Amino acid sequence: MTESFDVVILGCGSGGEVLAPALAQAGRRVAVVEERLLGGECPYFACMPSKALLVDAAAHAEWTAAVQRRDEVAAHRDDSAVARRFADEGITVLRGRGVVTGPGSLRVGDNAVTWADLVVNTGSVPTVPPIDGLDTIPTWTSDQALSSAELPARLGVLGGGPVGCELAQAYSRFGSTVTLIEALPRLLAAEAEFVGTALAEALRADGIDVRTDVSLDRVDAGRLHLADGSQVDSDRLLIAVGRRPAVADIGLDKLGLATDGPLEVDEACRVKGADRVWAVGDVTGVAPFTHTANYQARAAAEAILGRPAATDYRAIPRAVYTAPAVYCVGLTPDQAHEQGIDLLVEGNEVTNTARASAEGGAATGRIELYADRARGVLVGAAGVGAGADSWLAETTLAIRAQIPLGLYADTVHAFPTWGEVVEPPLRRLAAEVKEG
Repeated sequence: MTESFDVVILGCGSGGEVLAPALAQAGRRVAVVEERLLGGECPYFACMPSKALLVDAAAHAEWTAAVQRRDEVAAHRDDSAVARRFADEGITVLRGRGVVTGPGSLRVGDNAVTWADLVVNTGSVPTVPPIDGLDTIPTWTSDQALSSAELPARLGVLGGGPVGCELAQAYSRFGSTVTLIEALPRLLAAEAEFVGTALAEALRADGIDVRTDVSLDRVDAGRLHLADGSQVDSDRLLIAVGRRPAVADIGLDKLGLATDGPLEVDEACRVKGADRVWAVGDVTGVAPFTHTANYQARAAAEAILGRPAATDYRAIPRAVYTAPAVYCVGLTPDQAHEQGIDLLVEGNEVTNTARASAEGGAATGRIELYADRARGVLVGAAGVGAGADSWLAETTLAIRAQIPLGLYADTVHAFPTWGEVVEPPLRRLAAEVKEG
């Protein structure tokens, strides 16, 4: 049997949850193809369960209770509620692995499906490095860690990016002895230097053994051998060194597309080099976050419906939900310099705010604001501090809207709030632009 649809969404990550209803409500006949769970990694194996664990770890909850609540937040990895909602909205759900068989066609198991428009939303998969002896120790990817009830006595974490830092802190606070290993000179190496330094200090204060600028050479029956000659005994190794777009073995070569990297898309999320093929989410290689996928899905829906649509990635936030939290958006200083921007940098300590004083002075942290002298606007911001993932979010609007520094510096924040931390550096930046 062959089924025909106006739009087929191959893979239903978070972007698919946004895209499918938008198209169905506009009268398109829509199908989503998913071999795992509707909604992708975020609600079941990533964002939501990890945040639940971090909250309970900060509250000193008991591990068994925290696992129970984590699984409740993750809907016990049951997507039936999403399936029912899709059915109510007239969206067809095709369970199984979808493989493109040619332009306008694909197969799901024994079923043939035709499409007028195809949206690739297959997400990403964890990268596992080729390390000698890795098979001699129990390993986890983050997906596996966030669906397991095990609390290892000794946990090695390989990778000092957002996932590695979050899970290292969560497991440490629940009682694991944690060693965090990062091959680059600092944690969160893609961000401004102070960010990774501040986070490393916080994690060490939590009792985590943070090892930076050192690689894992080999594993021997639970013993991790590092490149500097040191050794770490571990009961389990959590591998969090990154993810790669899931584009292999789904037939994209039948459309003339390369399957060895992300799908290149234009500003409306059309895949370059293919006709009536679109892509959203991690598979595009653009800022691999749930909020990016949702943003791209909204743009793709408009474009598929024949309306004007254009994405702008200048202000996609990058948050890490550790304690203290990290919030970065826009360009880093290195990226700004690479683009030839005459960069102005100003910062402030969180302890300089009246709110910090009111809270007893225990809250620490720092922010930095990055401005283009020539244009007089913010191009980036970075911060580390309690709640920074919320109170620094206003800089995202300033960067996206290109608010003039003079206007932004004249904005009044309520007293006493954490948001006041941006005011002194903003005024200094505005004055430097005016003087220049």
